[in-house]
Amino acid sequence: MAKSEKREEEKTLSEDKNKDQKNDQEKISDQKVEETIEEKLKTTQEKLLRSMAETENQRRRFEKEKQEAFEFGGFNFARESLLLLDNIDRAIISFKNDESLKNIKELNKIIDGIEVVKKDLVSIFKKNNIEQIVCLNKKFDPNFHQAMLEIEDNTKDPGIVIQEIQKGYMMKDRLLRPSLVGVTKKIEEKAQKTGEEETKNEKKEEKK
Repeated sequence: MAKSEKREEEKTLSEDKNKDQKNDQEKISDQKVEETIEEKLKTTQEKLLRSMAETENQRRRFEKEKQEAFEFGGFNFARESLLLLDNIDRAIISFKNDESLKNIKELNKIIDGIEVVKKDLVSIFKKNNIEQIVCLNKKFDPNFHQAMLEIEDNTKDPGIVIQEIQKGYMMKDRLLRPSLVGVTKKIEEKAQKTGEEETKNEKKEEKK
């Protein structure tokens, strides 16, 4: 083979090799581009999903806040209105217990009129989901009751509400005002023994 032909052949092989290397590089580059596009698409999808989730959470929070604002918008007004009901109850009790007013012929009509106002007010409360807490003879519950005093009583279990000092109210599932109550406690042994001794002494005195 002539030298010129050999050089031509080597040149051709070298060019083919370069072409193959270039093609391989282009393929690798194309693969990287494809991977990069897929990664970008995946990242974009994840961001979009997160954004949609955040938007949905915000919407739910807004709906909840709007509902609570609607339901409890008059909460403070309702709590203040309870003072009016308290005053009506006090007025009725005061009229009934005042000896100087018992001779007034129209007293019962006045009390009946006040009772009508009270019933109307209670009816308005009920329409707005405001209900009185039933506490007497119930187990003391700090979520609904506020203990004002303890009353010694061995006939009932300790912690039973046996006196209602001020009525409590709920507005739906929310505490509007706790019931002010007196709860039972066991009589202390010393006091009990002293009481028993006094009773025995009284009986002895009676026998004498």
